[in-house]
Amino acid sequence: MNMREYTAMASKAMAKAMTITYKLGTALYINITNRCTNRCVFCVRTTAAGVADGLNLWLEREPTVTEVLRDIQQWDTAGLSEFVFCGYGEPLARADATIDICRELKKSYAVPIRVNTNGQANLLYEQDITPLLAGLVDAVSISMNAKNAQEYQAICLSEFGEKAYASMLEFAGKCKQYIPVVVLTVVDIMPPADIRACREIARQVGVDFRVRKLVD
Repeated sequence: MNMREYTAMASKAMAKAMTITYKLGTALYINITNRCTNRCVFCVRTTAAGVADGLNLWLEREPTVTEVLRDIQQWDTAGLSEFVFCGYGEPLARADATIDICRELKKSYAVPIRVNTNGQANLLYEQDITPLLAGLVDAVSISMNAKNAQEYQAICLSEFGEKAYASMLEFAGKCKQYIPVVVLTVVDIMPPADIRACREIARQVGVDFRVRKLVD
């Protein structure tokens, strides 16, 4: 790749758009914010110009709840397996909006709702928000990505420092009380020994565990 091609790719990656929803397989993904408390070194935001077929998920601005619901209504939801809150940001950075959208979706669709999160919402809001997800969120997928706090901070670069790791695991444990499916995940680029260690930690927390592809 020459310099001109690299510059063009970088410009495309940083260009703003308003892709609020997008479909991958049988799931409809909901992109409501670009804010995140992490700056993960492996994040697709820093390594590619987009996801799927080059979709640009950098938002011009954060969509309102009404705009999100209107965007969802444009899709044929027949055969849809789930709604997934996942885009170029941390959905629970907008917890109120996520909850409001989930509440409206539950009124209109018999489709499970999953939230992909870094598990730092309780740190962000300085309170336990997991009870607010009860009856609205059917599954939560929490990015674990390391076997200890030091390694987590080295690759995830949380604005909360090393305390983010313990809080993330605590968040997973609290979610068990209110959400049917709770999964801690790691990316498949981790060493096998680290993956085994993370699997054991998830077992101790009492939640499910999954190894996901780097772009998933």
